[in-house]
Amino acid sequence: MPGSHDPQQNHLLEALSPAERERIYPHLQLVPLPLGKVLYESGDVLRHVYFPTDSIVSLLYVLTDGASAEISVVGNEGLIGIALFMGGETTPSRAIVQSAGHAYRLIGQHLKEEFHRNGPMQLLLLRYTQALLTQMAQTAVCNRHHSVDQQLCRWLLLSLDRLSANQLTMTQELIANMLGVRREGVTEAAGKLQKLGVIEYSRGQITVLDRPQLEQLCCECYAVVRKESDRLLRHQTLQ
Repeated sequence: MPGSHDPQQNHLLEALSPAERERIYPHLQLVPLPLGKVLYESGDVLRHVYFPTDSIVSLLYVLTDGASAEISVVGNEGLIGIALFMGGETTPSRAIVQSAGHAYRLIGQHLKEEFHRNGPMQLLLLRYTQALLTQMAQTAVCNRHHSVDQQLCRWLLLSLDRLSANQLTMTQELIANMLGVRREGVTEAAGKLQKLGVIEYSRGQITVLDRPQLEQLCCECYAVVRKESDRLLRHQTLQ
């Protein structure tokens, strides 16, 4: 594998048993994921899955008029393309890179073959899918019942959990598209956080300065998602 990248930087790939690694790792291809790259569009037949290492991918639901809203984020804890092993082959969402980095790409057929061995990887992927569904459900509730300020806090925390640093590269316009809200609302919410000394925002760079306070300002939704993910995936060492 090139450079300093390692499949085990992705938690699902790290959790595979030695036998599963022998079957899967040789087929992994390290690919760059630049900011804004679309991995698949709504309705596309999926050919590959992606295991992010240092990148974040947003799953968006796009309406016919072009409006969109984020339904979940995926980073080094998971994979993009659950429809492949769930039997659907296609999905109504769009997958777009939110934070640039890399991922390991795997031909979907290899994943399906391993999944249908009914071994440890199958249970791991099903647990991950349940965690992802929890995030989607909580995002829907949050978007309906909580303020833009709280939604922004949740979004920042979920993103931070998937990065090794406390800095994100993201314009307010892109954040507004992710949250499905007006850009003015994001500008106002980010301004409040900056005045409180929680974040520093400049030229598309968001630096989180006070994570504990960010968690205090957030609604319950982040904690619900984090707790369920930890419950389902903390025992990932299935060797």
